[in-house]
Amino acid sequence: MASLYTPPVQTLIDELGRLPGVGPKSAQRIAFHLLKLPEADAERLAAAIRDAKARVRFCDRCFNVAESTLCPICADDRRDASMLCVVEESRDIVALERTGEFNGRYHVLMGCMNPLEGIGPDQLKMRELLLRLEPEGVREVIICTNPNTEGEVTAMYLSKVLTPLGVTVTRLASGLPVGGDLEYADELTLGRAFEGRRAVGDTA
Repeated sequence: MASLYTPPVQTLIDELGRLPGVGPKSAQRIAFHLLKLPEADAERLAAAIRDAKARVRFCDRCFNVAESTLCPICADDRRDASMLCVVEESRDIVALERTGEFNGRYHVLMGCMNPLEGIGPDQLKMRELLLRLEPEGVREVIICTNPNTEGEVTAMYLSKVLTPLGVTVTRLASGLPVGGDLEYADELTLGRAFEGRRAVGDTA
């Protein structure tokens, strides 16, 4: 079926539809919202995207978003290097930092294991995680993957790999809703989950 929209509009809808969590109808709504924006507002949005793409990179150590070689957290010598919190995405760091409960460093996997989509350990930053342990003197790895199927699979894999290396492996405690995402959890819930973290594999 031929498109009902002119090529520029259809291209805009198609590109918006490629964004995570944006379905066809949402892409159409966003596209027409953008088309109704004043020229200055549209240019400001386009400039913000261009500027972010030009200036933002990933931290050489933890793969958090950064503007230089190291992100602000990795560059902060006051952080406890012996504790490493493993998350799926950079946005999870923001949620965890709001709790004020953690003063260690982070490692961003850049996703989670999902065999159905062909995403395994080699597609994530797991090798880089293992290479950090000894040089940084890491004693505890806190796995903060999302409490859903993919996050649990990733957590169990990490536990299996990390435990023989002599580091303590813990997971955030209950209180996080099963199937939810860290970025949507409130500070109090995340703070309590940090306080009650448990060893991975401990069912008590």
